[in-house]
Amino acid sequence: MQGTVRTFDDETRSGSVLLDDGTELPFDAAAFDAGGLRLLRFGQRVNLALHEDRVAVVTLSTFPLP
Repeated sequence: MQGTVRTFDDETRSGSVLLDDGTELPFDAAAFDAGGLRLLRFGQRVNLALHEDRVAVVTLSTFPLP
């Protein structure tokens, strides 16, 4: 699944992503850390992996999901 970064707080390493249908999904530090990233910026395209209706991994659209 792909989306676009809506918000990201580099101190808490959490934020939210907008899916293409306009649905906003929050993600926490664990999902950010699982993607192996250091920073996200507004408008950046990302891949998402869900687990039990929550975002489990956020990574760049050019990176494979674990």
